[in-house]
Amino acid sequence: MKQTLSRHGLSLVFALMCGPALAQTGATGGDGLLGVFSDWSAFAIKEGGKPVCYTGSEPQKSVGKYKRRGDTFILVTHRPAEKSFGVFSLKAGYTYKPASEVDLAIGAFKQLLFTDKEHAWAYDGKADKALINALKRGSSLVAKGVSSRGTATTDTYSLKGFTAAYAAASKACGIK
Repeated sequence: MKQTLSRHGLSLVFALMCGPALAQTGATGGDGLLGVFSDWSAFAIKEGGKPVCYTGSEPQKSVGKYKRRGDTFILVTHRPAEKSFGVFSLKAGYTYKPASEVDLAIGAFKQLLFTDKEHAWAYDGKADKALINALKRGSSLVAKGVSSRGTATTDTYSLKGFTAAYAAASKACGIK
């Protein structure tokens, strides 16, 4: 069972995720969408008057023995006011098993992410940078996680358009 969001739906999910910030300050260009680049989208919004720029994508394929699952997607976020650049995060659409990790593979590149509730992140900025470089070079990303109920999932993301979307988000936040 895979729930698919349209590109408009994807931007709506991201807008809802950032809802309070959008309601307070408004987004750049309506819903903040900078553009759709193949399988990735780029966004720029304001939170508390400060720019936040990110790229996002949904899995092309999701496998697991689950009856119901929420939205799942990847974001790579810049928050220049906080000196936070290229932060990778994954939303699972379920609560991860406590103290579990997510296994990521992009070709031969492998990395573990730590989990907290529905989200997973790289362990530090150095790991984020390595992951961004692999995303730019790769063609697909496979993420394997386990829910709090013990359900194993495997999500496969296309990386087609990541580099262009990342460049658009970076430019919007003034990052070279």
